[in-house]
Amino acid sequence: MTKALALTSGGLDSILAAKLIEQQGIDVTAVCFKSAFFGSKNAENMARQIGLKLIVVDFTEEHLEMTKKPKNGYGKNMNPCIDCHAMMFRHAGRMLKELEADFLVTGEVLNQRPMSQNRRALDIVLEESGFRDKILRPLCALNLPETEMEKNGLVDRSKLMSISGKSRKIQMELAKTLGIKDYPSPAGGCLLTEPQFSDRLRDLYDHGKHAVTPHDIELLKLGRHFRLSPASKAVSTRTFDEYTVLKDLIKEDYITFDTTEHHGSTVVLISNNGQNPTEEDKKIAAGIAGRYSKGREIEKVVVKYKKGSETEYSFLEIKPMTDEEIKQYLL
Repeated sequence: MTKALALTSGGLDSILAAKLIEQQGIDVTAVCFKSAFFGSKNAENMARQIGLKLIVVDFTEEHLEMTKKPKNGYGKNMNPCIDCHAMMFRHAGRMLKELEADFLVTGEVLNQRPMSQNRRALDIVLEESGFRDKILRPLCALNLPETEMEKNGLVDRSKLMSISGKSRKIQMELAKTLGIKDYPSPAGGCLLTEPQFSDRLRDLYDHGKHAVTPHDIELLKLGRHFRLSPASKAVSTRTFDEYTVLKDLIKEDYITFDTTEHHGSTVVLISNNGQNPTEEDKKIAAGIAGRYSKGREIEKVVVKYKKGSETEYSFLEIKPMTDEEIKQYLL
């Protein structure tokens, strides 16, 4: 029996592509990749909904390194979509032999995304994947040259589609026909496409790209972020839930700030690559803690701070920062 591996994020396009191939009597297994910037939850939910076998591959370390210097550059934000897609195909291509599968399926649609899904970008992905002759794009196949799978009779080309452009009307109609519902928004999923997260990541890379780890990326997902100096940045929690996550991410060289008499945000001061924060950095971090506390309107508040797991606190009496003062540091 012919077998295919379908790359899926859990989005509608990738699920439809998998179902189109499955309808041809081909055994389809979905493969979802997860990294520091996107997870597998949507793919797991959709696979359960439509009864599709799913394999989740965690390629966090390799993917993170690629984002630091992508060969084909970034999209509108910090999204290296061309390099990302090629990397996924390289991984999935190596799985073909192990799983005794014949080819790869993807939900890419020609010209749906102007930078990463134009004809040139699709061709680059084919070439750099290392598995050019094993990749099929069912939703837009009729707009592209015939693949080896079609030529060899593994796939019936007449049952493939010619979707092109940004409109999702055809996909939504097809989803109704196939009984697929509750699918995620096409805009969600990858943090690298989000402007604010991209600003934070760009700042992190600008201040020690080589040293960035998945742990650092987890911090970027929390709270408010501030660049205080070339040596230091601060993270301020917005909710108790964020604090619960943050406390498990605190390292021994982080300095934690809290107001002593007023409920509010916990602020963590983080130094770059072993550098020591200055006294001015500490004052700014304390001022941020004051601003996001119940004492923000008071002339001065007392802020306690300590490093890592230390039990003894130091104290600063500080004037809470104003919104205008904070703007110059906010990422």
